[in-house]
Amino acid sequence: MKRSIPAEWLKLRHSRIGLVIAVLPIISLLIGCTNYYFNQGVLQNGWYSLWTQISLFYGVFFLPILIAICCSYICRLEHLNRNWNMIMTSPVSVASVYLAKLIVVSILILFAQALFMGLYWLAGTLFSLPGPIPSETIGWTIRGWYASMSISALQLGLSLRIRSFATPIGISLCAVFIGLGMYIAKLGIFFPFSLLNIGMSVMSQDKLTDLQNFLFWMINLAFIIIFASMSIRRLKNKDIVSS
Repeated sequence: MKRSIPAEWLKLRHSRIGLVIAVLPIISLLIGCTNYYFNQGVLQNGWYSLWTQISLFYGVFFLPILIAICCSYICRLEHLNRNWNMIMTSPVSVASVYLAKLIVVSILILFAQALFMGLYWLAGTLFSLPGPIPSETIGWTIRGWYASMSISALQLGLSLRIRSFATPIGISLCAVFIGLGMYIAKLGIFFPFSLLNIGMSVMSQDKLTDLQNFLFWMINLAFIIIFASMSIRRLKNKDIVSS
């Protein structure tokens, strides 16, 4: 693992993934701020109203797509020039390869979340919103990052299995709409993409009950373990077949 994580970072050198991580939160912020600006007569709840506008576009659409792009990009090199065969024959376990990628993607998304929070504070300051930035938004951002890990575990498995760069991203886009439907149907706790909406309090800023909060953290953890185990097991089986 100590060698795998630096190796994954090395692959990202001179890449444009940092630009993508910056651009998507900025786009979502601009869309949300525009919507807030033209509806200030209706949106009277200050920082919370601004949060609903910018997190709606970011949490529901842009963040899941960003996760899919990061997962596809970090697996891109393995699908070129039979590099995957070289990795499978190297003295590094399959679990270390997968977990190193998952950790790196999680760190990238953490950067995106931090940038999003900074942009949110900047937008609220420019709108001269009264009072300090709500402390709850920090918790929502952290919960959103945690929920993104279960999506990352799923998307990483797809990106390792599918050679196409765009196909896993397209699957993520379809899952976004499924997750939105399940959230509206109050079944979001059972779907990773819906859990992201719940975690970031995208559509409702109502405080989660103790039971809801417990289920949120535990079910996300279960998804991470299940998706990671399935992907690692498949990679091990693939190695046995190819040998």
